[in-house]
Amino acid sequence: MLDVVITGGKVIDGTGRAAVAADIGIRDGIIVEIGDITEAAHQHIDATDQVVTPGFIDIHTHYDAQAFWDTTLSPSPLHGVTTVMGGNCGFTIAPLAPEDGDYLMRMLARVEGMPLESLQQGVPWDWRTTGEYLDRLDGTLMPNAGFLVGHSAIRRSVLKDQATERAATPEEIIKMQNLLREGLAAGGMGFSSTWSTSHNDHTGSPVPSRHGTREELVALCSVVREFPGTTLEFIPQVGRFTDESFDLMAAMSVAANRPLNWNLLQVQAQNWEQVQHQLTGGDIAEAKGGRVLALTLPDTFRLRLNLRSGFVLDILPGWDKLMALDPATKLAMLRDPAGRAEMNRLAQSAPEPLRSLANWGTYTLLETFSENWKRFEGLSIGAIATELNKDPWDALVDIAIDDDLNTVIASMDTGQTDASWEKRVEVWRDPRAIVGASDAGAHLDMIDSFSYATTLIARTTVDRELLPLAEAVHYLTGAPAALYGLKGRGTLAVGNAADIVVFDRHNIGPGEVFTKFDLPGGAGRVYGEANGISHVLVNGVPCVQHGEMLDARPGTLLRSGRDTNTVRVQ
Repeated sequence: MLDVVITGGKVIDGTGRAAVAADIGIRDGIIVEIGDITEAAHQHIDATDQVVTPGFIDIHTHYDAQAFWDTTLSPSPLHGVTTVMGGNCGFTIAPLAPEDGDYLMRMLARVEGMPLESLQQGVPWDWRTTGEYLDRLDGTLMPNAGFLVGHSAIRRSVLKDQATERAATPEEIIKMQNLLREGLAAGGMGFSSTWSTSHNDHTGSPVPSRHGTREELVALCSVVREFPGTTLEFIPQVGRFTDESFDLMAAMSVAANRPLNWNLLQVQAQNWEQVQHQLTGGDIAEAKGGRVLALTLPDTFRLRLNLRSGFVLDILPGWDKLMALDPATKLAMLRDPAGRAEMNRLAQSAPEPLRSLANWGTYTLLETFSENWKRFEGLSIGAIATELNKDPWDALVDIAIDDDLNTVIASMDTGQTDASWEKRVEVWRDPRAIVGASDAGAHLDMIDSFSYATTLIARTTVDRELLPLAEAVHYLTGAPAALYGLKGRGTLAVGNAADIVVFDRHNIGPGEVFTKFDLPGGAGRVYGEANGISHVLVNGVPCVQHGEMLDARPGTLLRSGRDTNTVRVQ
């Protein structure tokens, strides 16, 4: 007898092949039959007039901490995601020395937008090794989850406070290699790091990995080569990549003999020249014997910015230290005409294209918490400034002061044109790119890209007929599974894990985005559910039903080698 049978649906298997009418039989978490099934089952799911696909695979999340207070890893499963990869950008919370927990949580609060009170109250911080961290999560999660081993945590463990001050000695690099070796042996999925100038810790200093030299990065990548089923993830810089960045990523890939995906390629019709430039990194790596792919978000990367956290704004000249100031000091500076003017002077000194970040008049006032300004919500700062006869910067600062720095501003979303979506599809079809980059679990006050999977399908197959549904599903399932070498996941086939999504192809899409105050310490987060998804199964166990999370926690804690095949470059 089967555990579950799904009948009446059109099955899209994740390979890119077109849909076929078929039933799916599941036993012990595995797909045992695809076709016309007559065998009885304990549970029947009627998928008539719906599509049945593999569960979506999100290879760029930051659920490392949230996994302790929210074992569903919400809202990802609501959007059909059945497998996530955490530990990206070098920001892991293992390995962990007893004296480093406070630094790591404050760094995460600053650089990944996780409320400090939630990290303090919702995470135990009582493991030491990567293996112990993975063991703590094993058997507790709704979706499948794997975690990379992060550079900043490793560097902090070895160099302590000097991790954000200097280059490592040869002896220290060996110690870091050994920590990485231990993490990969325990099942870490690979190695991640960042050199991005947007990544500064709570003191305003570049995060530990940004102090790592090329030699250090390549040495660490060479350890990855020793372990089967591993991979690389990296952020080289903000803006147009230099020859140094291209060369470094190629060298990292060659040293590990593994593909490297870098975050983040944003695609719009108006930045097409830069998109083409960034993609040449794949050609440069291939010529050197490596493989480098751009991780691209299938939507606009919409940012809700504020002066309290200052994330993203802190890449403006001198703003890394300013945005790290405590709120009271920051407010005092903004109230002082000289301090306010100096902040804007620094911002306006930014080189192109970063200077556009300081074009204050173009931002929209998305949310204010003061009745004095409520009537202006939805207007541009420029329009507000004109009405008040003020400079846009002064208008923004006046609002932010009344809001105790919590004012939310956003850039105009110029990436929803047909031309931009056509360019995105072109990039997805490029072998030098891979779809993903949700950043789910991070920047909780800023982004809604956790809905990238439902957005991709809705915008390109429902709103616009830009590609076949089977091809869209492939980019969310078979393609990322192949890049990470996931065994038995990403496609619907007999013998594979029964990670499955059932949805209405005509109604699937992201739901309304809102602020939800459900984090430890009462903190809020940007949150959104999905439309059109009726069932999500993880390892054959129903987890989401008609938009509601169920009680099951059947996710596998994925470990490299055991749950992944080796994807080599050479």
